[in-house]
Amino acid sequence: MKVNVEIDLTPEEARRFMGLPDVTPLNAKFVEEMGKRMKTMMDDPESVVKTWMAVGGQGVEQFQKFLWDSASRTIKKAADKSR
Repeated sequence: MKVNVEIDLTPEEARRFMGLPDVTPLNAKFVEEMGKRMKTMMDDPESVVKTWMAVGGQGVEQFQKFLWDSASRTIKKAADKSR
């Protein structure tokens, strides 16, 4: 037997139903702070490049490793699900 249940809720209704806290004010502060940091970074692109290239390009290497590891995990999960 197969039963499908479809529930039509807004994110707000789902949050309240599950008893989760309203983090809207926290999210707004976070987005505001990230916007300020991004603007500061764009005002001084040289420092951004220096940060990325810190310690002989180690920052870029770490980012590349992060991307490859993430892709590998995603592919492995997909392969495991198809078995």
